[in-house]
Amino acid sequence: MLKIVFMGSPEFAVPSLERLHHSHHEILAVATNADKRRGRGGDLQPTAVKKKAKEFGYSVIDVDSVTDAGFQAALERLDPDLFVVVAFRILPAKLLTIPSAGAVNLHASLLPKYRGAAPIHWAVINGEPETGCSVFFLEEKVDTGAVIRQVRTRTGPNETTGDLYHRLKMMGADLLVESLDLIEKDRVEGVPQDESAASRAPKLFRDDARVNFRKSSQEVHNFIRGMSPSPCAWANYGNLQLKLYRSKAGPDIELDPGELLFAEGRYLLAGCSRGSVELTELQLPGKPKISGRDFANGYNLDKGLK
Repeated sequence: MLKIVFMGSPEFAVPSLERLHHSHHEILAVATNADKRRGRGGDLQPTAVKKKAKEFGYSVIDVDSVTDAGFQAALERLDPDLFVVVAFRILPAKLLTIPSAGAVNLHASLLPKYRGAAPIHWAVINGEPETGCSVFFLEEKVDTGAVIRQVRTRTGPNETTGDLYHRLKMMGADLLVESLDLIEKDRVEGVPQDESAASRAPKLFRDDARVNFRKSSQEVHNFIRGMSPSPCAWANYGNLQLKLYRSKAGPDIELDPGELLFAEGRYLLAGCSRGSVELTELQLPGKPKISGRDFANGYNLDKGLK
């Protein structure tokens, strides 16, 4: 049995906490981001991990800053064997020396590919045919430690980041417990990462999500699904920003980039530099999401998308 401090905040980390709770390992405490206000003037809301930790009855450490001396002291008092980190913060080197067996991280990519905050997004945007999860030992340099185990999954041609997120969080939770069992039995042979194969996956923001229809149809399709559901791909429709949640690769027809066409009474197509992309789920400001067909039947397509 390993004595663990679990660190995580978003929904992605919840299945890992649940699997560890039902394992034979002991969770000494759960560290998570401090409560935040959701929306303008809203009440303070706990993280998804904090909600689950409270449900299980664990002691929770609210973290404002990982460099705070009080946080370090609290971790030292717990005297853990291992830190288990899932979608949390970058831990300073002085914290990594506290657990006797080190610290491990679950990362949603096949390291060394896609190091950074948005690995699923970038794998989809770049059209990777497969992705997965890695469990690795944490070192001072971000996402660079020796890999303990990996799990792979094929990426469907129309899958979004959101689709993969939900699958990978479950696969990753199982992988994490398998990795901890190996550490407990002292059967880990960590594989060093190949630095020559490393790639970055920086966080994406709203300004990064504007669609460039002057790219190929496959690149536009991958971009739309890679940005879905957040920060969500968008394009200007007149003076409005139209959100694009889902798409498919369209037929190889000649349309100007961003030109819209309702084909066969069923398909809303947008022109790209080569070919077209079918827009299947869209949303105008203040409106519900609708299908491409409903959009074509209700709005003026002559405006196009820019």
